[in-house]
Amino acid sequence: MIGIKRLVSTDSDFSSRLDALLAFEAAQDEAVEQTVAAILADVRQRGDLALVDYTRRFDGLSVHSMAELEISRDQLQRALVELPDEQRQALEAAAKRVRRYHQRQTLQSWQYEEGDEDQEQGEQSGSNGGAPERATMLGQKVTPLDRVGLYVPGGKASYPSSVLMNAIPARVAGVGELIMVVPTPAGEQNPLVLAAAALVGVDRVFTIGGAQAIAALAYGTRSIPQVDKIVGPGNAYVAAAKRRVFGVVGIDMVAGPSEILIICDGHTDPDWVAMDLFSQAEHDELAQSILLCPDRAYIEQVAAALERLLPTMPRQRVIRAALENRGALIAVRDLDEACRIANRIAPEHLELSVDDADAWVHKIRHAGAIFIGRHSSESLGDYCAGPNHVLPTSGSARFSSPLGVYDFQKRSSLIRVSQAASKTLGRIAATLADGEGLPAHARAARYRVDG
Repeated sequence: MIGIKRLVSTDSDFSSRLDALLAFEAAQDEAVEQTVAAILADVRQRGDLALVDYTRRFDGLSVHSMAELEISRDQLQRALVELPDEQRQALEAAAKRVRRYHQRQTLQSWQYEEGDEDQEQGEQSGSNGGAPERATMLGQKVTPLDRVGLYVPGGKASYPSSVLMNAIPARVAGVGELIMVVPTPAGEQNPLVLAAAALVGVDRVFTIGGAQAIAALAYGTRSIPQVDKIVGPGNAYVAAAKRRVFGVVGIDMVAGPSEILIICDGHTDPDWVAMDLFSQAEHDELAQSILLCPDRAYIEQVAAALERLLPTMPRQRVIRAALENRGALIAVRDLDEACRIANRIAPEHLELSVDDADAWVHKIRHAGAIFIGRHSSESLGDYCAGPNHVLPTSGSARFSSPLGVYDFQKRSSLIRVSQAASKTLGRIAATLADGEGLPAHARAARYRVDG
């Protein structure tokens, strides 16, 4: 039997048991940290030579130069052309939907002018006899990042969907250049990953991975240009490397294990719910799958479905470990309490598998993505619904958002102060600067008042 935990919200120890269930040891593994620190320093010092050495050592490739580790655009395009029709059509359909969704996220530049009618008499613009001065203007200028690095996992699993979800919003934002890195252990390349890179217009692809790939993107080498931001998921070494290079470059987030939380009223086919719980559990042994339901008899039906369906799953060992490590079937008083508990958990993915699901959305305040209704399975969001599947984990949905176009744009403030406004604002600024003990600030402001 699957040793998945059973919790009841009315039990006296429920809160402590829930906290224990949610606890994810995010403490940094010292051995991983030391290894990553050494790799980062080595790549920073030796550049391409270090990348070649690490690729030989970790990926088992017999290579001697970076030229052997770059995939040409012709190769990418060939991978796309040679895909089976069904796969290519699915990839193109998913890309179209993801692009259409993200095109609605683009931030806009804006500005407004302030009149000088409230300035003192005789201090109006143009009073010096010259050409009339333009009014005070304040605003925001939005510009895309110049170059972004995209990390795509390889090895145990390859994710063409990650290429779409990371590259498309960057392209919509107007990023000038996309550099992709993907490990290819033993030289095994995934055609779907390469085809996805061709489809979304990735500029350069290198078959390197791990902390060394993050170092190359962050610091730059002779062959790989330094990027402004690194996005994309990876293993513990990649996550540790991203933490360490943040500040030199931007990063999207340091993601934890995958999560799904399902709120169900007891009327959904139990097999559907069981398989949705499996959908995240199959990622890795630390993934989290939780069901909240007020119907205890239904919870037993889901438990039976888990037992019956698990032997049919190719990744049953991983699924079982995840369910037993961090999974739970939780009996709650009602759906209102389920929503309160869900907000406390702040899951990556949340399914509202209930009647009149739209009416419950307003009660959910913290979730990376909310799937509304019985037919809205989380797996659709992973691939082709349209919204991004790069989502906050480990409770960070309380303060973080899904990856989007806005992550590839930055904002600059625009400030143009007229002569008249500089006198009024100068007095305000000088007074506040004096109060903060910053006399140069105060004098710089007063020069505009007295000049």
